Amino acid sequence: MEYSIEQQLKGTRILFDEAKERRNVLNKIIDIVEQLGFKEIILPSLEKSEIYVNKAGGEILNQMYTFKDKGDRDLCLRPEGTAIVQLLADKYWKQQKDVKLWYFERCWRYEKPQAGRYREFFQFGVEWINPYNLEEVRIKLIELAKELVSIKTLDFEINDSAQRGLSYYTGEGFEISVPTLGAQKQVVGGGTYKQGIGFAIGFDRLLLV
Repeated sequence: MEYSIEQQLKGTRILFDEAKERRNVLNKIIDIVEQLGFKEIILPSLEKSEIYVNKAGGEILNQMYTFKDKGDRDLCLRPEGTAIVQLLADKYWKQQKDVKLWYFERCWRYEKPQAGRYREFFQFGVEWINPYNLEEVRIKLIELAKELVSIKTLDFEINDSAQRGLSYYTGEGFEISVPTLGAQKQVVGGGTYKQGIGFAIGFDRLLLV
């Protein structure tokens, strides 16, 4: 059950009864990825807007919560995790193979709220930086995404040649959808970028299954 108060912003939620189930599903997902050697990274919620404009293209500005701080800097609430991971890869892991990361973060996008689509949402992400064999790792990550989705359902569809919307993707992406969710049926989206390959799970949609 979702709770609300009069002052609550549109597209946000107060969750209570389902909190335990969310934690149980998250713990199962974390156990699986950590057994495969992925390590947690915690990302900041506040970022410079230019990070996402440079990585994802100027059109993403229309989907972000942006503002100026007291230092007159253009900042935003993080809309997704992959862009900042790419910057970290460029700075710290250029010479290192097979850096395997996972994160679970709140993200924010200024979009029209719908069932399964919120302005404040949770994203579980997996990133494999500088993979030893990109095509082999791509296959492994698609299989991993299928395994994680199957925690909640066996009724899903896979598109392993999807065209991803963000400009930092360099090749064919992949998506997993659950038809029973209706219009907002995509629960996983991923693909390759210059520094590696990864995917993200829309955790709220997965919990709706």
